[in-house]
Amino acid sequence: MHPLDRPVWSSLSTTHEVLSVGDARARRYLPDVNRFASARDDSDEALAAFTALVGPGEQVYQLQVPAITVPRGLAAVRQAWGVQMVAAAPLAPEPEAGDIVPLGDEDAVEMLALAQLTQPGPFLVRTHRMGQFHGVRIDGRLAAMAGERMRFPGWTEVSGVCTHPDFRGRGLARRLSRHVASLIAARGDTAFLHAWRDNAPAIRLYEQLGFAWRTDVRVAVLARG
Repeated sequence: MHPLDRPVWSSLSTTHEVLSVGDARARRYLPDVNRFASARDDSDEALAAFTALVGPGEQVYQLQVPAITVPRGLAAVRQAWGVQMVAAAPLAPEPEAGDIVPLGDEDAVEMLALAQLTQPGPFLVRTHRMGQFHGVRIDGRLAAMAGERMRFPGWTEVSGVCTHPDFRGRGLARRLSRHVASLIAARGDTAFLHAWRDNAPAIRLYEQLGFAWRTDVRVAVLARG
């Protein structure tokens, strides 16, 4: 199976193992990092280990190409379709990147607030530790940001792309997405990303940047039944 077919497992079992809990059968991100979790495969052993990682009242997200088998003891709260897109060629640097700045721990509160307002996907207090994030400030406010999420050898996901409603219509999401993807390419990785299958404006933007559809992906939110 291609590592992009189970990107959550590929990430948790390699680059992001340090940000996760679990074992060789199933892993999940630490509760303050992200809500994604994955079993190694659909064996009874792996699915049982997956279930054991989900505590009472918790929800975890799955994202993968193969059909999602809901482990015994869990229930699907939501299921949906997304698309996975891959940079067809290394993206060139953003030509006007002078106002784009790296974001870090000192920006965590603002990053979380922006993500909670705009809902680009699961984003928690330490999600920014998954990779490098960049943003644009306007009049001192964090107007937009984008960064890296799933990471495994040779591949890095562009994610967390969002713009505050007060600053939309200025092309910030486009510029930041291109900037992050070009930095990924500069270190020798291939950029990929995910979007909801019915989010036509986002898909169109990513196609214009040079990303191409690879496959549809399944997304599920699971909780203890």
